[in-house]
Amino acid sequence: MRTRWQAVCLALFLVVMLAMPYLVSGRIIAVLNMMLISAVIAVGLQICTGYAGQINLGQAAFMGVGAYTASILASKTGLTFLLTIPLAGFAAALFGFLFGLTATRIKGFYLALTTLAAQFIFHFAVLNLPSSWLGGSNGVTVPAAEIFGLRFVTETQQFYMNLAVAAIMIAGAFGIIRSRFGRAFIAVRDDDVAAGIMGINVAATKANAFLIGAFYAGVGGALWAYMIRFIGVDQFTLFHSIFFVAMIIVGGMGSIVGALVGVFVIRTIQEVIATVGPNIADSVSFLGGDIVFAGMNVILGGVIALFMILEPKGLMHRWNILKSSYRIWPFPY
Repeated sequence: MRTRWQAVCLALFLVVMLAMPYLVSGRIIAVLNMMLISAVIAVGLQICTGYAGQINLGQAAFMGVGAYTASILASKTGLTFLLTIPLAGFAAALFGFLFGLTATRIKGFYLALTTLAAQFIFHFAVLNLPSSWLGGSNGVTVPAAEIFGLRFVTETQQFYMNLAVAAIMIAGAFGIIRSRFGRAFIAVRDDDVAAGIMGINVAATKANAFLIGAFYAGVGGALWAYMIRFIGVDQFTLFHSIFFVAMIIVGGMGSIVGALVGVFVIRTIQEVIATVGPNIADSVSFLGGDIVFAGMNVILGGVIALFMILEPKGLMHRWNILKSSYRIWPFPY
């Protein structure tokens, strides 16, 4: 009965999502597009960090690799987005796999520093390679996604494209976690020594976690490129990587649904700050125009700190506690 109820709820949710462009304004659709792209990237980070236990502070760099790959392939070869999006994911996966190899030797703080280097390597490569390759500091213009003569240029058209890709990637994430690869990720996260004794290839498992996480980031980067239609290196900074980490912390580590909840919460906070911030800056002139960016970082940093202190297991942990309490009520345990 519970499985049937979950299927009904999922079907209703999909119907509401499909009808969303007819129910809300264009501004909300633009925000939902951002959430769908962020969901793909955050789910990949959840697999790498939440399930496999591998700290990753370079998710925005992997996203950037996917965005640049998709834009170059689309503009110079004319490939359809049905090919550029998975190819962008594979390019990012290769880049992430190189850093995943370091996870076989180091862990913890030193692994975080290594993934942090991905951000600087990505920025250095884009800015110093010939501008005819990646556009340098001028960025790259991305043609609209097109298939069979249909161009995805409006917010609504992009919403349906992003929704379809996000649904496929999220369904794939659930499949990965329920497979032997997912069980290996969890075993390595809990105790890599014990996992190795049980016969799990720990080095390959850690590297595969980075590969899968980077693949999701690359796909999300390709969707971002098609939505923005112009990409520059300043769109994939360390701050963006921290935002993705915040999403899985707030939603709950080790939960695909938790990553989605975290995306909704963090993106909502960002939109509220971006909307209210300019009004505050105009009302209190001495704060300056940088109050929006500074306030967003301060508030999001505070949210991360509060969750690490008060609810380190995220919102999904609290939700699971409430569900358990409801099922056993009125008994205490």
